[in-house]
Amino acid sequence: MTAPPPAERRRSFTRAELDAFRDALVADLLPGPGQELRLLFVGINPGLWTAATGSHFAHPANRFYPALLQAGILERPISPSAGMTDEDRDYLRARGIGITNIVARASARASDLSAEELREGKERLAALVRRTTPAVVAVAGITAYRTGWGHPKAVLGRQPEDLEGAQLWVVPNPSGLNAHHTVATLAEAYAEPARAAGIVAA
Repeated sequence: MTAPPPAERRRSFTRAELDAFRDALVADLLPGPGQELRLLFVGINPGLWTAATGSHFAHPANRFYPALLQAGILERPISPSAGMTDEDRDYLRARGIGITNIVARASARASDLSAEELREGKERLAALVRRTTPAVVAVAGITAYRTGWGHPKAVLGRQPEDLEGAQLWVVPNPSGLNAHHTVATLAEAYAEPARAAGIVAA
């Protein structure tokens, strides 16, 4: 489905407005020509709020950007719940950070995805990594990784196999629905692949 245009900058949507973005696509955030991609974060798939704003991990309850800030991956706050600014995107690119998803289509919950979609998403991600050559890939979601990669006993952290020449890590999902983690524990987990990518000092 072609994504509707991102909604105007605001911090609240009705359920009907969000539902209009089901199955919409959200463009990857990738460095431009001449910029190095050091760390590629991989979400499971865009949520409806992300699709509505055109900004990854944009839901107000998502802990992704607070965790990046606490980890030292970012040196200034980013708050995209009303939509990420061009300055925010340029800042992430300049830091060598990219963002994509295993599955491109937006849904209300990651549980709306099929196992087949996750397996197909793995192949799409592999093609993207071949093209963009990041040093490190960090998949944010252990359950989706286990399903998509066919490793039901995989654990968080660096994986024993690389992905198209990039170090492959699995980190916790930052969704507010993931009650097992706080901003502090997410920051600790995200700092590890960032150190491997050279974004955070060892």
